[in-house]
This record gives sequence, C-alpha cells and structure tokens, in this order.
Amino acid sequence: MDRRRFVTKTSMAATAVLLSQYTKAWGEDNGFKVVRTTEDKRKFKSKAVEDLIGEVKKNIGNKELAWLFENCFPNTLDTTVDFTSDMYGPDTYVITGDIDAMWLRDSSAQVWPYLPLCNKDEPLKQLIKGVIKRHVKCILWDPYANAFYKDRDKQGPWHKDRTKMRKGVHERKWEIDSLCYPIRLAYGYWKTTNDNTIFDPNWAAAMNLVVKTFREQQRMDGNGPYSFQRMTEVSTDTVPMSGYGYPVKPNGLICSAFRPSDDATVYSYLIPSNYFAQASLVQMKEMFTATSEKLDMKEFNQLFDSLSAALKTETTAKHKVHGEIYAYETNGFGSINLMDDANVPSLLSLSYLVAGMENDKVYANTRKFVLSADNPFFYKGKAGEGVGGPHVGADYIWPLSIAIRGITSKDDEEIKLCLKMLQNSHAGTGFMHEGFYKDEAKKYTRAWFAWANTLFGEFIWKVYREKPQLLNT
Repeated sequence: MDRRRFVTKTSMAATAVLLSQYTKAWGEDNGFKVVRTTEDKRKFKSKAVEDLIGEVKKNIGNKELAWLFENCFPNTLDTTVDFTSDMYGPDTYVITGDIDAMWLRDSSAQVWPYLPLCNKDEPLKQLIKGVIKRHVKCILWDPYANAFYKDRDKQGPWHKDRTKMRKGVHERKWEIDSLCYPIRLAYGYWKTTNDNTIFDPNWAAAMNLVVKTFREQQRMDGNGPYSFQRMTEVSTDTVPMSGYGYPVKPNGLICSAFRPSDDATVYSYLIPSNYFAQASLVQMKEMFTATSEKLDMKEFNQLFDSLSAALKTETTAKHKVHGEIYAYETNGFGSINLMDDANVPSLLSLSYLVAGMENDKVYANTRKFVLSADNPFFYKGKAGEGVGGPHVGADYIWPLSIAIRGITSKDDEEIKLCLKMLQNSHAGTGFMHEGFYKDEAKKYTRAWFAWANTLFGEFIWKVYREKPQLLNT
C-alpha cells in the first residue's frame, strides 16, 4: 500500500485499520495503580483542578484515559512549580521536569491549560500571575536566553559556551518562540481574568525589549549582537559560521539560531516561529491598550509591517504531491527546508497558535505533507505514528506531535486515532514521555517531561468539552 496516500487521505476505513494496528497494551486488568505524586508531596494544590479531574473521571467511559488524565493534567502543579508571594506580588518558578531550569517556552505551555480555571480558583490565578512576572524578570535579564535558574547567581553546565553568558542563565540558545510564549500567556491570562495589574513598568520594559530583539534579528544591518558556539560533538548543539549561522538575505523575517527543540536551525528563517511572532505582536499591541505604559510604536510598526510583508511572500514552496505548502525554514536566497519537527511551534501547530490558520488552504496542504512519508521526520511503526525530529534521533515519535495533531483536527476518526496512540504510548508508566520508539512504546526518552503531560491533559479536556463521546471507546 502506498504509505503517502494511506496516511494523508482521511477516511473511516483507513483510520479503522490504524486503530486496529495500535492495539491496547495496558488496560483495566492492570488495575491502574496509583502513580501520581502523593498528596503530601505535591508542590501546589488546586481545588479547581481536582474538581475537574473528578468530573472527567466520572463522566468518560474510557477508564484508562481517565486515569492518564488524572496523572498527567496536574503533573506541572504536582511536581514542577515553586510558588512564593511577598510584598512585591507572586513569583512562580517552573522547571521543565527532569531538568532544574525554567524554559520560557515550556513553563508557559505547562500552565496554559489551567487558565480557564483561574476565575474559580484564586491561588491558581496567583500562581499563573507569578509565572508571568517571572517571565518578565527573565526577559529583562537576557532576551536571548531560552532557559533560566531561580537563583540569579547560579552558574550552570553551559557557562563556557561562546556567547555572552551570564550567571542565572541555564542556556543561551536564541529561539524566537522563547519571547512569544510569555506574550501568549500574559494575553490569555488578561483575557480570562480581566486583571491588567500585570501590565506594570517592568512588563512594558520587557515587551519593548522583545521588539528590539526581534528587530535586531531581522538582521537588516548586519548580524546583530547575538552569536553562539559550543564545544560539542553534537552538531545541532552549536551554530556554524562563527556562531551566526549560514548567511541569510534580509527580507523582514526574523532569524532564529535554534528551533523550539533547542536544535540549531539549518536556515535561520524558521517559518512556524515567524508566524507565531506575528500573532504575538498583535496580542502585545492589544495588551498595551489596557495600560498607561508606552510601546515604542515606531520600532513596533517597522517590525510588524516588514515581518507581515515577508510572511506573505517568503514562506511557501511548491510540493510535487501536496501543492503549495509552508516551508519549515528558508534563507531568503531561495533555499528551503521541507520538514516538520515535533516541538511547538511547528508547521502542524500553526492552527493551534495562530488565529485563522485553521481555514488556510496552504496550512491544509501543509498538514497533509507533515503527516506523510514526504516529511523526513514522520515515523510510523507498530506502536504508532507521528512526528519526531533530530533531537532524540530517528524513529522516535513525540507524544507532543500526536496531541497537537488531535487538538488541531476536525475529524472524529483522526481524533480517536490520536487518543488511542497516546493511550498506548505511556508504556505502563501512566505518563507521557518526550519520545517513544515507533515499534515499541517501552523504549522512550524522559520519564518526567511535564510539558508533554500537560498538553495531553489539554487535549483530553478539549475533547471532553467538545466531543465527549469520543472518550467512551
């Protein structure tokens, strides 16, 4: 059977075959042993979260998915948050799981699904407000860093990287999305709670610094202030050409030295992240309407207008099978990288992060490409199918990509397929992982990866609200 047609053509018959392939590996016979952190050891407790878990467990028929939701949805709160509050307000440090550092991206994504519960749970609201305030501190400390320590005097294992490394920074890999996610979280918090007290002078200073950093990385006048090199045997952990990356032709797009996987880009114009940046700038401008603080409109408009113009002309390619699709990376000289990576932002996740993208014909074509054998990082085996990436190597599927596929799908059979594959990927642990081997879910990476757990919970809750019948099989 032609794999490309089999994967991309949506039909009930095709999906039924897939569902039958990925047979249930763990079930009610196991008794669903308790694997969630015991109550006395949980980092933070939310009544609203516990009430939701109880409701979902009670009302969905698939008891294994209910058990997984109970374990995964609160995992960020149970295990990764360090919440304090004093006369200056709340402050929340969020580690990614098995690494004691706070990624701007991961921490934003980890608490994002809790936003709808904020108005009925004041402590939870304060915790998320504390994440936003911590993000502001991090951005002001170093807008080019992707991960930070709670202690500003701490020096980490990458302190010898050839870049302007500072104490308090875990890693200084420049990734566009590191500055987008804090904007998305602040905007979501504001829209949910109507609390504009987060928009203080420090927040405004951080936002203006975001604009300045994006402008620098448009590289209209040279390479800009950022470069990065690491002494390593792993090629994706360092940047070529004296740390600036391969040449680009300035066109308004923003350069990103690294992908959201923390792997180096091949071509610096990372298209999913540039679309995310445009959406974030729209949100930033709207947030400034709720404060008396000032945004440098001259710099903002120059950035936004040039970026928006480039996104209209510099992001697509003609594919011989799928037609016009979005490229993953470009360089302005005509070179393109046709692929997708599991980490978010990705091409697959564009309709998750960018308003209106779900109705975009080019995105629809791109989605078919991403979920086909034409994507060099799409893997299919006995244990499941999905997108991986260079970060952990060939043939490893990331549950992040399966969850995003389900969240962005409009097709019931495809959603059921994603639920089934995630249900079968936990390898008896009760949690999601970074990646699992395509033919055997027991071979997985990172037993404690809170972003994957929380995104799985977000997916389950979305299906519960919109199509609960799909959770009964």
